Amino acid sequence: MNIKKITLAGFVIATFLVYSFNQRNESSAVVAPLTPTSTATPSSTATTTPAMHQTMMAAAYKDGAYTGSAADALYGYIQVKATVKDGKLTDVEFLQYPNDRRNSVEINSQAMPMLKQQAIQIQSAKVDGVSGATDTSQAFIQSLGDALQQAKA
Repeated sequence: MNIKKITLAGFVIATFLVYSFNQRNESSAVVAPLTPTSTATPSSTATTTPAMHQTMMAAAYKDGAYTGSAADALYGYIQVKATVKDGKLTDVEFLQYPNDRRNSVEINSQAMPMLKQQAIQIQSAKVDGVSGATDTSQAFIQSLGDALQQAKA
């Protein structure tokens, strides 16, 4: 009878240790861009082709503030508001994001500024995303894409 109690106690302790280790590793995930960013400088002497010019012109948006749809990020929803001024995306505000779990807060506090910066830099919702924040990245792309679709000139 004592052997059963000892075995059961050992199983409970081992399960707890595995669970604790998993939670600690999950909350300390490194958040980094999925793909390296370009190192080209604005002062480079690149010429614009007609196709590039057409692509740049297609990115023009109507001025205003546009709210994207709420997109599921697995542990909650991401919803953004895009601000357009002078035909360019100038700001992205997170109206809604998962923030009820410690892990979500940690991941999103690192991922959200990176996603915002990428979107403003490329003037599009087609960001690279953030490694370790895949669900947040995909939901951001969906919500911002919806907002920018409303802003199309």
